[in-house]
Amino acid sequence: MRLGLATLDRLAPRIRRPAYDRSRVTPGIVHLGLGAFHRAHQAVVIDDCLAAGAAPWGIVGASLRSPDTRDALAPQDHLYTVAVRAAEGTEHRVIGALLDSVVARENPAALVERMADPVIRIVSLTVTEKGYCHTPQTGDLDERHPDIVHDLNNFDAPRSTPGFIVAALARRRALGALPFTVLCCDNLAANGHTVQRIVTQFAALRSRDLGKWIADNAAFPSTMVDRIVPETTDSDRDAVANALGLRDAWPVMTEPFTQWVVEDRFTAGRPDLAAAGVELVADVKPFELMKLRLLNASHSALAYLGYLSGYETIADTMQDPHFARLAAQVMEEAAVTLTMPVGTDLAAYRASLLERFANPALHHRTWQIAMDGSQKLPQRLLGAMQDRLARGLPIATHALAVAGWMRYVSGLDEQGRAIDVRDPLAAEFAALAREAGPVAERLAPALLGVQKVFGPLGSEPRLREAVTAALGRLYRDGARRTVEMHVSA
Repeated sequence: MRLGLATLDRLAPRIRRPAYDRSRVTPGIVHLGLGAFHRAHQAVVIDDCLAAGAAPWGIVGASLRSPDTRDALAPQDHLYTVAVRAAEGTEHRVIGALLDSVVARENPAALVERMADPVIRIVSLTVTEKGYCHTPQTGDLDERHPDIVHDLNNFDAPRSTPGFIVAALARRRALGALPFTVLCCDNLAANGHTVQRIVTQFAALRSRDLGKWIADNAAFPSTMVDRIVPETTDSDRDAVANALGLRDAWPVMTEPFTQWVVEDRFTAGRPDLAAAGVELVADVKPFELMKLRLLNASHSALAYLGYLSGYETIADTMQDPHFARLAAQVMEEAAVTLTMPVGTDLAAYRASLLERFANPALHHRTWQIAMDGSQKLPQRLLGAMQDRLARGLPIATHALAVAGWMRYVSGLDEQGRAIDVRDPLAAEFAALAREAGPVAERLAPALLGVQKVFGPLGSEPRLREAVTAALGRLYRDGARRTVEMHVSA
């Protein structure tokens, strides 16, 4: 039987389920990007808020393109399972915070109207870095992006995240309603400020007055989100069905750890997030950089170099002590670039990351983490490299991680097999790799010259030398041997 409202009473007592009357819950949030991360992170927090009596804060989820999530969840009343996996076992919880879901591509005007409804007070986002149609190196709107060009000419039928936000805010302005809070939960540097810049730049292209109204009245708090959420497999679905005694078409897998730090700046109210474990602060930036430069940077290093070494998952990679040491060294290099509030224990945080990466119950594929590197490198690796170079410090471990990315996006693994490179700039990288060939002295400068990724930093002599040397070692000795020699030096 299928999971749904009519079958909740068939769940075993050990399975947590919504601790509130779902019929009394009304929408207060529209979430763009209805993927696994949102459902394992923010939606769980909102579920806790609803259990505490925050009835007007249910979620309407929107997938910008694919109907797959809607088609999986709608037949089960948008209930789904979060499976929290640890080495000692798995806990299952059914989440009820998601009330409805829509597919933007099918009816963009309907989504704009939903977002413009004054009952919606927060529009939250997990659309990934590439979903903002911006240039990662500068943080500015990419005015030549095809979706942005489309949206400027089809204002009421947008395709892009900035297009939907601006169209809905324009509608609310016309209604005389308060703007909603735009709550970005993606791994962008200064994510709230970056999204505000992108949105106001897009709005100003439509109307200077609209851009000013959004800048003056809408809130874009910055956030830091942290939870590892691998993609769901068919074997995961089978395991959840066995535990529930019911079929869930799209459960999500995750780890016990979760963290959400939010700048407490909202235009139209918010649920009691603090009561659900959210850290509300005046300045998110230190926590954001901590996560990007420690967790995400080491994750990317493990993903690229681990994939090239033949490891399928991060946990598999961490079983190799040389790669575990590599992750620790990435964090060591980055830690000195961070300035944290008094009382922050960076050593404990770094130790917890290594433990989380090694969790054998999480099957987080290196290939999955390696996606969209052009959008991730600036905030995960390049910022710390720039800061270390400014202090005259070496960048050897970060340079090896960047070289691993270069070797990966060249499109062929160490056995000469094609790599399925998923990246907005994949075609450009492939062309550069074909022209340069497997020669570090040609490929490294070619990729460092991609301005959308590296900007002026790509011409920094010390960086070019370090990355080229690391890429040369990868071609000569292979990823596994190169990592071993690096961490043993």
